[in-house]
Amino acid sequence: MTLPKYAYFQGNIVPYSEAKVGVLTHALNYGTAAFGGLRGYWNEDEQQLYLFRPHDHFKRLLNSARLLCMEFEHTPESLTQVTMDLLRQESYKEDVYIRPLVYKADEIIGVKLHGLTDEISIVALPFGRYVANDTNAHVTFSSWRRIDDNVIPARGKISGAYVNSAFIKTDALRAGFDEALVLTQDGHLSEGSAENVFMIREGVLITPPVTDNVLEGITRRSVLELAVNELGLPVEERHIDRTEVYLCEELFLTGTAAQVTAVTRVNHRDIGAGVMEPYTTRLRELFGKAVRGQLEAYRKWVEPVY
Repeated sequence: MTLPKYAYFQGNIVPYSEAKVGVLTHALNYGTAAFGGLRGYWNEDEQQLYLFRPHDHFKRLLNSARLLCMEFEHTPESLTQVTMDLLRQESYKEDVYIRPLVYKADEIIGVKLHGLTDEISIVALPFGRYVANDTNAHVTFSSWRRIDDNVIPARGKISGAYVNSAFIKTDALRAGFDEALVLTQDGHLSEGSAENVFMIREGVLITPPVTDNVLEGITRRSVLELAVNELGLPVEERHIDRTEVYLCEELFLTGTAAQVTAVTRVNHRDIGAGVMEPYTTRLRELFGKAVRGQLEAYRKWVEPVY
């Protein structure tokens, strides 16, 4: 992975090599941090880099910060501007991934959230596919369960919670799968290791509700809008049983990193015909155009960097 040249750190854009924290930093020791993930998409025809829904991403980041008792003077607008400045400094002309992080910065021993120093950092780096096999993924059901909202809230991207995702992903990859699906404590489908999940059954697009311990995904929200407006698909947000997944016609994952990843097999069972099916194909195409500013109706989703 190519490291960035610069970082936003302690209120300034500095060389990446200078953005350092000590090994006693509270966030490193106790997971008292939250992160965001957003992408910038390069449009070759326009020679323009477009940020995808930055205000929505930074609003969610600041909401995650609130869950951790953090306070910042920043707004979604100011963080968008910082990100623009950082990207212009990097001068990227390719697809990039932006990683903002809010964290407890004190170098102390002691588990708590209050009375600590809150900091924010942002970096950006070139980034391609998250799931290598993103048109033909083979997934499994994880033996790990998704963390419950009353344990660590999934609607906030709390850094410490992603140990749960790491257990899920590593076990899946070591067993030869591309990804894993994870269930709630009561056995309903929740997410992938770090993606929202959708299925199509009998012409209906179905996804778990945000109350089933899922991240309130911005790509999720965008895909729902595209499905309704462009494909005329009816949508249901409801509990999904494990065995329903085996019987659906199409299955796909969404997220900033995963984008729209087609799942064609689950536990060695084909989904539909075992290939990427028409609705998933069309949603991938629509999403790919929207994020590069190529669909006029969705230009509201993107912000030009240059």
